[in-house]
Amino acid sequence: VQRGHYFAIVDEVDSVLIDEARTPLIISAPDTEPTEKYYKFAQLVDKLNPDTDYKVDEKAKSATLTEHGISKVEKILGVDNLYEKDFESIHHIENALRARTLYLQDKDYVIKDNQVIIVDEFTGRLMIGRRWSDGLHQAVEAKEQVPIQQESKTLATISFQNYFRMYEHLSGMTGTAATESEEFKKIYNLEVVVIPTHRPMVRKDNSDQIYKTLRGKYGAVVAEIEEKYKKGQPVLVGTTSIEKNEIISEYLKRRKITHNVLNAKNHEKEASIIAQAGKPGGVTVATNMAGRGVDIVLGGAMPDRPTDISQEKYEKTKEYSVWKENHERVVKAGGLHVIGTERHEARRVDNQLRGRSGRQGDPGSSRFFLSLEDDLMRIFGGEQISALMDRLNLPED
Repeated sequence: VQRGHYFAIVDEVDSVLIDEARTPLIISAPDTEPTEKYYKFAQLVDKLNPDTDYKVDEKAKSATLTEHGISKVEKILGVDNLYEKDFESIHHIENALRARTLYLQDKDYVIKDNQVIIVDEFTGRLMIGRRWSDGLHQAVEAKEQVPIQQESKTLATISFQNYFRMYEHLSGMTGTAATESEEFKKIYNLEVVVIPTHRPMVRKDNSDQIYKTLRGKYGAVVAEIEEKYKKGQPVLVGTTSIEKNEIISEYLKRRKITHNVLNAKNHEKEASIIAQAGKPGGVTVATNMAGRGVDIVLGGAMPDRPTDISQEKYEKTKEYSVWKENHERVVKAGGLHVIGTERHEARRVDNQLRGRSGRQGDPGSSRFFLSLEDDLMRIFGGEQISALMDRLNLPED
């Protein structure tokens, strides 16, 4: 359907060429009807003991049966040697195990209209119509006891990375590529040019605060939100999953702080929620904040200018003067304050969140809060720091 691959301009180029580089584009065709097998294996995996029967490696996103687990499964299935019987059951068991241990509801997927829908790890949006391949999606459906959809077989596939390398001329733009310039050069032979900002950047990026426990961290986050809220400074809180989004929302409700929640469950309203995120004292709790196509205007969204009115007349209207007053109030309070409740695996996702504040020369500030119990710290070795904090007897707050 295309007329050869000559020139491509890619929007959000880092997301497409780096984050999604391994995502395959697949042409698939319907295959066999789904079987009861998935439910059977989902129940079987439920009987296994996480301590003795299987090992989970979160870094590599894999789960494997131990010797003990294999013999237990053989007993349940009534076979002598699982690996001699048939390859299919092993495949099903491994998928059921991964679905059970590594794929979490409200982080990797949500359940909507009795279907399992994938949540995009980088943008926090729902990927409707996308399915995990190789029977993994069916295994997740079995785990959640929703109807299993028909299986499909792959007819053709290519990764994003290989697809875009077919273009003779490749280009693109994004706000967060400077940190990845080496990668662009090596893989795609692309130079990264930084274009200076239209107005000077005056956002204050505070250094991270690290707490020993999750509870200590959430306490600090809520205290900081409350302080800014009382000052009338708008706050945008970024979390890495819907579940954590809801935890923070709970804390804020207890403190009676009015706030908006934005995640894959209510993304229909996203543009209007974000447009109003700069209102005086506004608090918005959002999952991964990619661009979202809307700038956060300090003081809330500007009122629309009717086409039949000149700019001067428009600036004299009541709506405009209310907005102007709000705008100046927020600027005085220090602009939009961004709080990250943990670091994401891709630092550009953090940079995007931070970059929601301080646009077009607006004042603003940001700070990330981490704890040694965060997934990132846990998987990539926070033990040393944790041991150090224990030795120094640091209190959790």
